[in-house]
Amino acid sequence: MKILHLSAECYPVAKVGGLGDVVGALPKYQNKLGAEASVVLPYYDKKFTEENTFEIIHSGKILLAEKTFHYQVLEEVSNILGFTLFLIKIPGLLDRKEIYGYTDETEQFVAFQLSVLSWIVDTKHEVDIFHCHDHHSGLVPFLLQNSSNFATLNRVPSVCTIHNGQYQGWMGWDKFSYLPNVDVTKTGLLDWGGCINPLAAAVKCCWAYTTVSPSYLQELRTEANGLEFLFELEKGKGLGIINGIDAAVWDPKTDPMLAKNYNITTVKKGKEGNKNIICKEFNLDPKKPLITFIGRMVLEKGADKLAELLKASDTKFKGAANFLILGSGEKLIEQELQNLVLSLKDYAVSIGYNEQLSHQIYASADFILMPSRVEPCGLNQLYSLKYGTVPIVRSTGGLKDTIIDINETAGYGIKFDELELDQTLNAIERAITLYQDKKKLNAIRKKMMALDFSWDQSAKQYLQLYTHLTAKI
Repeated sequence: MKILHLSAECYPVAKVGGLGDVVGALPKYQNKLGAEASVVLPYYDKKFTEENTFEIIHSGKILLAEKTFHYQVLEEVSNILGFTLFLIKIPGLLDRKEIYGYTDETEQFVAFQLSVLSWIVDTKHEVDIFHCHDHHSGLVPFLLQNSSNFATLNRVPSVCTIHNGQYQGWMGWDKFSYLPNVDVTKTGLLDWGGCINPLAAAVKCCWAYTTVSPSYLQELRTEANGLEFLFELEKGKGLGIINGIDAAVWDPKTDPMLAKNYNITTVKKGKEGNKNIICKEFNLDPKKPLITFIGRMVLEKGADKLAELLKASDTKFKGAANFLILGSGEKLIEQELQNLVLSLKDYAVSIGYNEQLSHQIYASADFILMPSRVEPCGLNQLYSLKYGTVPIVRSTGGLKDTIIDINETAGYGIKFDELELDQTLNAIERAITLYQDKKKLNAIRKKMMALDFSWDQSAKQYLQLYTHLTAKI
């Protein structure tokens, strides 16, 4: 079975968040199971594209309204990622350094999708499943069914995975002319809320959609940034599949980014060694529990509550724990967290995206805090489990599905229900108490590290879904 994943991100080529990690791992695990999975994404002027060899396998052109764009399809020649990687390059449009944030982002992703489909049609490139990730490729299921340009592909099943339903790719109807030879009687499939909504179009037109956890599948029917009714209507073709992690990348026994490698039997000594180094680097006390936050500093992640929580913790616990924060996002949140360094002793912050430092912190921290308002799956808690770091999580989405509270049978994490100061402080207090019971903490670490959240099982579920869909043709 030949699967083509369409995405805006793919680790290690270009990554902002969990989407990149998923698309960089899932195809590799599908190929291990005998499939032929490949990935296509926009070309980015990144380190990966500079250091690896690509071959131009096709050139063509597309129209956005009256403007012609010439595109190239590049293939990475060494198969270094464990799957075939294709990049769509358009001079001046899809050849930039950053993934997001440009004023012509709509044109970028529409051009990307049209180029992919034009390439497939022009070369008769064989595809059995189009697997679209988030709104960046959300127009593909609609175009497969309703544009005469791609009529030869209208019986190829499409799957859409929703990594985050908050972002939908909204476009004004003035952009409709970007879509070639569309059946105008079908424009209602594009519409939601009076605009073109690529994510809504994907849900309406794909053969099946998945979310990255079972709980998030249910939550979208009550909280989906305006698409709640649509997810209720289309619930019959939805499936929640929990994300996995790439065990080849996230393994403290072999991780080249760590100062001290360790395994399930040496976790106590290994974490102590890494913690001593990190605490020295950030001027923290290694004898105290180290609680970390790693991620985007945005409302979804509850990052706007961190400053208040840190000040309240300092008052309530009187320096009984260290806090180390790594991430970037909204400038006001970044500045507020940076300013706290001047007044809080047992606290450090590093602003920015730093893959190596994140690995080192997972290996060093005793606890990771995830006070998310929205968490479709969450990968940070899965990484922390692998590294023997106890998750402190708000019970939502994938956090609810993957973490069992230590007060329950077989528990290994700390959960709280609402993003309220008293509940979060109570969770931190429970973490400090657990840290003081070294025997129990070490047993929980071993329990966490023995859990299997690799992609093996999830990859099988996706292949089963594909087989079910292709059987309908």
